[in-house]
Amino acid sequence: MTAGNASGFLASVERMIGAAIERTDLPPGLGDVIRRCRSVYQVRFPVQIRGEWRVFHGWRANHSEHRLPVKGGIRYALEVDQDEVEALATLMTFKCAVVEVPFGGSKGGLRIDPRAYDEEELETITRRFTIELDRQGYISPSQNVPAPDMGTGAREMGWIADTYRMLHPDDINAAACVTGKPLELGGIRGRVEATGRGVQYAIHALFSHPEDLKSVGLEGKLEGKRVVVQGLGNVGYHAAKFLEEEDGAKIVAIIERDGAIVNEKGLPVQRVHDHMREHGGVKGFPEGKHVADGAAVLEMECDILIPAALEEQITRDNAAKIRAPVIVEAANGPVTYEADQILREAGKIVIPDMYANAGGVTVSYFEWTKNLSHMRYGRMGRRMMEMRSETAIELLETMLKQKVPAALKSALHTEADELNLVRSGLYDTMRDAYEQIREMWRSRKDVPDLRTAAYIVAIEKIAHYYTHYAL
Repeated sequence: MTAGNASGFLASVERMIGAAIERTDLPPGLGDVIRRCRSVYQVRFPVQIRGEWRVFHGWRANHSEHRLPVKGGIRYALEVDQDEVEALATLMTFKCAVVEVPFGGSKGGLRIDPRAYDEEELETITRRFTIELDRQGYISPSQNVPAPDMGTGAREMGWIADTYRMLHPDDINAAACVTGKPLELGGIRGRVEATGRGVQYAIHALFSHPEDLKSVGLEGKLEGKRVVVQGLGNVGYHAAKFLEEEDGAKIVAIIERDGAIVNEKGLPVQRVHDHMREHGGVKGFPEGKHVADGAAVLEMECDILIPAALEEQITRDNAAKIRAPVIVEAANGPVTYEADQILREAGKIVIPDMYANAGGVTVSYFEWTKNLSHMRYGRMGRRMMEMRSETAIELLETMLKQKVPAALKSALHTEADELNLVRSGLYDTMRDAYEQIREMWRSRKDVPDLRTAAYIVAIEKIAHYYTHYAL
């Protein structure tokens, strides 16, 4: 898999936005304001490593500051450049708007192969990058809040949070300068799997409308549906795992850097993941057939295709060969503008990235508000909920004059702890957002698909802020 041309990625995103803007009634010039990045900070900084000085190249882009803070991940990858960061920041603005998270969009990147450095070296580089971002005001609980992305995780966010705290010892809200942190530094339960969980909930939302499924030749529930997943990183792994273990879907193929592994009877996602961690790829996994040309497996017959790797994986060159009736964009920008048109004309349903992978920023919002309140979710109400459950069970047993079945008792005893509250909030957010998008899609003849509908929903919300509150 290759990252493709980042300039093409940015152009593709802007063309998709343009197609939606044409279907809105915006004041003159506001479309260009909404479409373009507001600012980009580029930095080159030196770090002494292994007895020599090395210069690292990084970016932080703010797409829209109509709502603050701006929000978006920091990725570590050799392919990162300014166009890619701008495109990702742009998507973040619309992503936040469509799920009604009160942030503007931002994104950061450092051109580095994180696998080429040990933990101590990565910590030094990350802390130095944080200092550079702080000097220019590109990190702050109230202005700009990073999060994990490709090549980064809770560990890196912990280093960033700790560095910011040391730079600002008088900031009582310093923990809120970044999300996706370890729990001991103010993180939130459920954040690691949030984007993958959101992908699952997005698919649930589609499957709650049988008429939409029927339009692409599907019916029934997720159980037994054949799924192909490209990329078993954090997002793809959790989405595939939840679909397999909780919904009964069959993961018939997993595509990775070293090819794909295929099993028509279904792959055990956890064992594939464990094999990858041990061997660095899917090749050699004993419970499936290895296909060297992983990209070709995108064209495999299945019910749901989930590109969860990099941008520009489905292009005009292979879009007509995609046989999956439903494509769920777990990655950012995996379908190009030209490919999107081909898929739409072929009658496919594409659940767009700006909605499908919004679970991460949604739970990041929960973490940010937790940090600002200085209290974990559920702390005040947990015991009260337990008492209510116990009272309800006692009442049922008194009225029925028999014991409540163990399964029902267990359901009534479900705790209002942080993880359950996060999952509940995420599910509600994804469901409501899908219904808004779908209503736009089905109610207007000039809105051809879910992507255009999602952009229009987001643009109208953003435009409202510009026309009513912008200075």
